[in-house]
Amino acid sequence: MLIPSIDLMGGKIVQLVQGERKALEFTNFQEWVDRFAKYPLVQLIDLDAAMGRGSNAGLVGDLARQLPCQVGGGIRSLEAAASMLELGTQRVIVGSSLIAGGVINIGFARMLAEKCGPEKLVFAADSRGGFVSIKGWKETTAIPTLAFIKALEPFCAAFLYTNIDTEGLLQGIPLDMIRELRSATSRRFIAAGGIRSEEEVETLDKMGVDAVVGMAIYCGMIKV
Repeated sequence: MLIPSIDLMGGKIVQLVQGERKALEFTNFQEWVDRFAKYPLVQLIDLDAAMGRGSNAGLVGDLARQLPCQVGGGIRSLEAAASMLELGTQRVIVGSSLIAGGVINIGFARMLAEKCGPEKLVFAADSRGGFVSIKGWKETTAIPTLAFIKALEPFCAAFLYTNIDTEGLLQGIPLDMIRELRSATSRRFIAAGGIRSEEEVETLDKMGVDAVVGMAIYCGMIKV
């Protein structure tokens, strides 16, 4: 399944390359809402909140009321997760707060699952060089992505794997790594990072993997 992505920064829809350089920006929100409305799920990320330098909360709420969304970016507490779910979002994406002091924060994952329900949780395995990256991709940990997924499987409905090394480059996503991670969990598996064609989306679908696509959509390489 293709999941269109809306990344927000400074009150605009943006596309970054590897989480750093801004490549595209748009303010025609309604046009993209109309294009994405036919999809069963849209991914909505507040990049400012993820990087700890602001918030697009009002815009997130407005878009989440119009589209079936899974929402992430700066969700680092039970209260923040609950607040997003109260907007009517299908699931919340949690990443950085699942690691504390350089280790996997099992206690926080368990608390989220108990209070929100695991069916409402997507855990973000943002990966650089095979290791989990946090804090808006500014800090790479010593935790292998595979170990992260195996440890947290009991507490969520899905994992969102983003390959930072290929994100935004439109060069494709490494399928061998996806296969290995897909086989490590029975949970729904969602992949992002450089996906560039409908054929690639179809290949991932045959592997039992959903594809989050941003840059290829906004550049017109994948039509929506």
